[in-house]
Amino acid sequence: QVQLVESGGGLVQAGGSLRLSCAASGTIISIGAMRWYRQAPGKERELVATITSGGSTNYADSVKGRFTISRDNAKKIVYLQMNSLKPEDAAVYSCNVIANLASYWGQGTQVTVSS
Repeated sequence: QVQLVESGGGLVQAGGSLRLSCAASGTIISIGAMRWYRQAPGKERELVATITSGGSTNYADSVKGRFTISRDNAKKIVYLQMNSLKPEDAAVYSCNVIANLASYWGQGTQVTVSS
């Protein structure tokens, strides 16, 4: 079984920065794509950023130029650096990792942005 533990959420003022982390543990033979999603109250879950096993990245238009996804394969961690945060970025952020050809989710971490 694979477990994902997220950290780094919190309260930040608009224009500020946060870095989210998602660490994978357990019996892991392979890790594929790693993703960050977010869901704000009353809204559908949104794919924020993806990083493939090869390091290619993709971002939602709403975060391009402000957010950066990265991964440390040795430590089995995916990061989301969030800069220039806006009130509309407030949401529960969850990581999703393809490990051992299966999909796993973290528990989510709250990001609150005050205006």
